[in-house]
Amino acid sequence: MDKMYANTPKPPYYAVIFTSVRTEGDLGYSDMSDTIEELVKEQPGFIGMESARNEVGITVCYWKDMESIRRWAKNSVHRDAKQKGRAMWYESYKVRISKVELEY
Repeated sequence: MDKMYANTPKPPYYAVIFTSVRTEGDLGYSDMSDTIEELVKEQPGFIGMESARNEVGITVCYWKDMESIRRWAKNSVHRDAKQKGRAMWYESYKVRISKVELEY
């Protein structure tokens, strides 16, 4: 499979879909984004990630199960990033969590 795609297992697994519109300027966003990207890869249950940004950014993180997603949501660095995102990096955003039943 192309290197742009996460190497996902046979379903079922979960996808956290983060869609966002950024504010102007960096304001430390790039550094935190790099930190989060490295940290998430170390989390139990993390499978992979795909991301694209134009006017709207979409990042999809794939997870083994809901418990892994819940643990990541409680991670202190991730919680700090979410707080800063709401305060200064995102004009708007939405998080969706889906169970992947089929992949082809």
